[in-house]
Amino acid sequence: MVDFLASYGLFLAKSLTVVGAIIMVIVVVGVVASRNKKDNREGYLSIDSLNETLEDMEHALKEVVLDADVYKQQLKDEAKQEKAEAKARKKALKKGKVIQPDEPERKRIFVLDFDGDIKASELEPMREEITAVLTMATEKDEVVIRLESPGGMVHSYGLASSQLERIKRHGVPLTVCVDKVAASGGYMMACLADKIIAAPFSVLGSIGVVAQLPNFHRLLKKYDIDYEILTAGEYKRTMTVLGENTEKGREKFIEDLEDTHSLFKEFVTEFRPQVDMETVATGEVWFGRRALAVNLVDEISTSDEYLIAACETADVYSVRYEYKKTLQDRISEMSIKTTDSLFTKWAGRIMNARLLAK
Repeated sequence: MVDFLASYGLFLAKSLTVVGAIIMVIVVVGVVASRNKKDNREGYLSIDSLNETLEDMEHALKEVVLDADVYKQQLKDEAKQEKAEAKARKKALKKGKVIQPDEPERKRIFVLDFDGDIKASELEPMREEITAVLTMATEKDEVVIRLESPGGMVHSYGLASSQLERIKRHGVPLTVCVDKVAASGGYMMACLADKIIAAPFSVLGSIGVVAQLPNFHRLLKKYDIDYEILTAGEYKRTMTVLGENTEKGREKFIEDLEDTHSLFKEFVTEFRPQVDMETVATGEVWFGRRALAVNLVDEISTSDEYLIAACETADVYSVRYEYKKTLQDRISEMSIKTTDSLFTKWAGRIMNARLLAK
């Protein structure tokens, strides 16, 4: 046991030393970065073809499952066909002609992902993605948002919803796919879609408003600590964490919540008039299948099923705006991984020691 404690103490000392050194480096880099006036939030657009991804997966599977000779012949046939098509296009271009396909021009689907937190942090890259897509998307195309969010701050999700409204105003069909959750602010975004597709057990709804905060006034009073709030304006501060809350302030706060709820209901009604507000605006949530019954969604399916089927008749592109990682970002990620690894090893050793002691 003494040997274990000695080993554990040495390991803990090493861990703290490494973590401390990493934290010091992060602080130094942070100070340097804060002094650097150059914008480090520059990014770039990342675009992937879902059609090509599926094709690559199909070829990888065929290579293992099919007879080698059969697979090679299929590859030759595909290469021959692609070569003939490319040659025909090149020949037509030399003559100043454009080949008109027998089939109508394929539809394009642009897929954006929104994984929301309480502050709707994904809003910033989504703004860039929508701006990029709208430079060439037409009413013949489609934008699909794979949306996951339990909601959060009203103003943040209000702005996120306004970004999706840009797509509507541009005349481009908008589809929202919900695989897990689109509640509260998440549903505020989803309701703008021309079509909402939800997985069977996804969670939707929560058309309501909530606010909660602790109050330490009685605790401070117990220890004779005064806390003063000075305001100009009767309702500049209605509820407070440290001061004494009045009934008048509480009533005003609830009044503001009710007004926000009314705005939320009006917004949903504007874009989904088929929804009965008396039924759904209670703050409750519904699973996908139940949400279909109350018109919160239009179809039951996963985003995978919807997009894979779409690849048969459309060109599907995943669009993502990626921010360039600064040195500070990389060091921060490395420190998190290192710290996690150290404490995982530490926890494992403790567990092993307990098992050996028994």
